[in-house]
Amino acid sequence: MKRRSILAVSATALVVAAAFSASSPVIAADTSVQFYGHLDLSVDDATKGIKESTAQGKVGWQADVSSNLSYFGLRGDHDIGGGNKMVFQIETQVDVSATPGPSPVNQASQGNVDNKVQAALGSRNSFLGIAGNFGAFKIGKTDAPYKLSTARMDPFSASVGDYNSIMGNTGGDNRAEFDTRLSHAVWYESNKMGAFSYSILFAPGQNRASDNSNNASGEPDCTGGGGGVTGTGPGIPPAPVGPCNDGSFGDAYSVAGVYEAGPLYGIVAYELHRQSNRSGDDGAIGTVGVADERAMKVGVQYKVASNTTINVILERMTRNAPVSAANERQRNGSWLALTQKVTGQDDVNLGWAHAGKTPGDPGTGPIDNVANMYTVGYKHYFDKQSNWYAVYARQANHTGAHYDLGASGHGITTDCKDGGGAVTPATCFTGETLKAVSVGWMYSF
Repeated sequence: MKRRSILAVSATALVVAAAFSASSPVIAADTSVQFYGHLDLSVDDATKGIKESTAQGKVGWQADVSSNLSYFGLRGDHDIGGGNKMVFQIETQVDVSATPGPSPVNQASQGNVDNKVQAALGSRNSFLGIAGNFGAFKIGKTDAPYKLSTARMDPFSASVGDYNSIMGNTGGDNRAEFDTRLSHAVWYESNKMGAFSYSILFAPGQNRASDNSNNASGEPDCTGGGGGVTGTGPGIPPAPVGPCNDGSFGDAYSVAGVYEAGPLYGIVAYELHRQSNRSGDDGAIGTVGVADERAMKVGVQYKVASNTTINVILERMTRNAPVSAANERQRNGSWLALTQKVTGQDDVNLGWAHAGKTPGDPGTGPIDNVANMYTVGYKHYFDKQSNWYAVYARQANHTGAHYDLGASGHGITTDCKDGGGAVTPATCFTGETLKAVSVGWMYSF
């Protein structure tokens, strides 16, 4: 019985291999393909921190099951001679606990609207490139160098305590504009030169509108998030009509330098979004308009001992706003995290993210919009491929701040904190303290 099972599995493996094999043994010998994946499921409970007496609907604690950033992909290379290879990757998000689909306008704010299907084939980092002794040139979509440079410094990645709730997040919406994936991009990754390496990326705006108020050509969403330009017509059901005016930008440039030697890992990174359209924020006190937005950061990860790791990031985001008192997109930010091994299979993690005060707010002018996120977590490793974890996060917003929990990472977010909600403003508030707990497990293959 056991032998027949082995034979059946072997036969199935041969069928699968044949389906994905090259057309000839010669090509197959020069080509390698790897299937890989990551599953992360959690049970959470979160609250917006809003009193029932001041809002309509359920604003207290809500339990959920989240897929977080689960994904599946294939990657490989093909030898083209001269020490060079064609390299490729196709990767997609996997909504294990939810039904795949777009996120239309509902009670969430405009920043949470999403016309693309995250679980569609190729929704995550996918590319075709050439690699060799010179490094690698690639074309496709990817997490920008600015994002990748500090990804390893967040022990709460994709959880309710993901550092993107503040880091790389200019305004506090459910998206981190400067810690993101850039589509229709071309980039270069250097080989290591001793302890140093670098990467640089360019993504053309592909926008026919002079103020970047259209979707980029070939894209379902406004660049930078916030849904896409839609309308009505024969056979088309009613849909919201509106320009891309909530952070849509044109050309994007991203660069990062990395130094890694022994216990020290350090980075310097910079990203520019040309002519970012924030005209949707134009208020009575002045014009927000269309202007360049930039972000820069330095980060250090240091292993004090084999059991202790310290992470520090300092970030500065700027916008060439025409009216300073309406500029909520310019501020300083910082991240401090500690990982302490308590056994060979157990870690304790602590984190603190801080958003500094901005020059002002589009609706009110200068206001106290400082925020602090505090996180604590425990992780137990069964082995290198699997673990279980527990996380508690607390987002303390000052009077004018509306930072969320789980932005740009966690599957279920606490969006709609901005006082200017897209559909039902009465459900959106600033200055509250959000809290969340999460228990889950991960498996990578």
